[in-house]
Amino acid sequence: MLVELQNAELAFGADALLDRASLVIERGRRVCIVGRNGCGKSTLLSVLNGTIRLDDGVRRQADGIRISLLGQEANIEFEGTAFDLADEQGENPIQTSKLLDRLSVPGDKPYGELSGGLKRRAELAGVMGSSPDLLLLDEPTNHLDPETIEWLEKWLQKPELSLVFISHDRRFINNIATDVIELDRGHLHHYKGNFERFIELRDKRLEAEERQRAQFEKYLAEEEAWIRTGIKARRTRNQGRVRRLESLREEKRGLRNRQGVAKIEVEKISKSGKSVLEVKQLCFAYDSNPIIENLDLNIMRGDRLGVMGANGSGKTTLIDLLVGKLQPVSGTIKTGSQLEIAVFDQHREKLNEKLSALDNVSDGREYISTPKGDRHIISYLQDFLFTPEQARGPITRFSGGERARLLLAKLFSRPFNFLILDEPTNDLDIETLELLEDVLSEFSGTVIIISHDREFLDNVTTSLLYFSGNAEVEEFFGGYDEYLRVKKARKKQKNTTSDKQPSTQVKAQPKPKKLSYKLQRELDTLPAVIERFENDIEGMHTKMAGAEFYNQTADVIADTATALEELEAGLLVAFSRWEELEKLR
Repeated sequence: MLVELQNAELAFGADALLDRASLVIERGRRVCIVGRNGCGKSTLLSVLNGTIRLDDGVRRQADGIRISLLGQEANIEFEGTAFDLADEQGENPIQTSKLLDRLSVPGDKPYGELSGGLKRRAELAGVMGSSPDLLLLDEPTNHLDPETIEWLEKWLQKPELSLVFISHDRRFINNIATDVIELDRGHLHHYKGNFERFIELRDKRLEAEERQRAQFEKYLAEEEAWIRTGIKARRTRNQGRVRRLESLREEKRGLRNRQGVAKIEVEKISKSGKSVLEVKQLCFAYDSNPIIENLDLNIMRGDRLGVMGANGSGKTTLIDLLVGKLQPVSGTIKTGSQLEIAVFDQHREKLNEKLSALDNVSDGREYISTPKGDRHIISYLQDFLFTPEQARGPITRFSGGERARLLLAKLFSRPFNFLILDEPTNDLDIETLELLEDVLSEFSGTVIIISHDREFLDNVTTSLLYFSGNAEVEEFFGGYDEYLRVKKARKKQKNTTSDKQPSTQVKAQPKPKKLSYKLQRELDTLPAVIERFENDIEGMHTKMAGAEFYNQTADVIADTATALEELEAGLLVAFSRWEELEKLR
């Protein structure tokens, strides 16, 4: 045992964050804490660390152990360099330097001048280098690119390391957790296994809980009906039964309902033009330092484009170029017709700290237009899990997840057909994250998503732009797993080629004409494009073959037929281009 809680009680308001909760953290376990935004996960980490005292109950820790905590917020008061901050906790300056380099943190730069993401990574390097007996991490994957997340996963799987962490990254949880603990309405539910196992067992628990709640409500209703019977029943009333009813009423008052799931709906708007963005030979640089070079990109209506790559490689810069906040050094960006653009900002800069949640979203409106009609702003915010008191109150105490939800409420309060999301998954709880995936998958407009969440990209995107960090941008058709497949295939091919050494010297033969890097890249991706077209066309034919298809309106049938024609035309273009490049090769 490293740390233990027994009958822990803690409250910062009307509802208890911990309600007679017990927990034991064993040596060598990697425990993930999950739960809804605002349920107290970060507070629980601070309790385990010993920095927040319980109202009641017992906290014990093993003698002589060292605990290191990466909190949710960066240290804003530290004076010194990034290296100074990380080395303050680290045991070995050389190891600290290596960790900072691997996390792409400039160690010699003053900590106060770093961005929020770099500050977090500097602090992560510090706790990783402190050689703790127990490591506590609050959302460690925020601000990390996928390659760094994969490196961190391997680092955290050291057999001698004990870990408790909070994360919304389902793939990260699945890859490293040995246990999952759900904090739900003040109680801790412990599940052995990874995230997939947790979901399976949690759903069974909730089903059983729902059955028990229904039985309790039925029994209480029967007892309430009994107490309301006539004069004769009152005279002969069983006093023990009366006292039992009072006990049931008290139990009913103490029950806490599980927090619901946010409701996100997109108001329908007229379609944009078929071509949304056409980018040709786009180049951009900061102080002669090239960020993007010769980028060609065609974004069509209905595309869901993921954007990923190392921090600082140019992802947000590309978005700023596409929406006109920055101007290219050279190249052109042609915008399609009838675009209504909405942007989700990763820095939450569109939230005004001086305004209430209601005023941040309403912009002076009393009613919000939704697919189901006009909704009062308070009712609309309740769909995003904000109570009337929260809606009217200040947002200064909102958690990161609550701020993300509020920004989503603001974003979806107006119609759009082109959505740009810059790191939308940071701080969202898993239930809201999965809901957002469903909404984006069903959205008929166009989406560009910058994200480091590999599961999210796989579930939502139809193609992926990867920024390598050397001003090159490459497009892959499919999500993150397709990117990994291509990357591994290239590495294998490269290793196979390098292993082949000529046994004897022969007369050099004329080399066949080699395609340029850009054309070869295009040729490599075309088979996947063709397969996607074929699958989509097959699915469309299956859909149109059903009898119920023709029970729809004429407009829906016509739109489907038009979509099929566009797919078939796209397939012909892709085939023609593949044949052309094969001949050139």
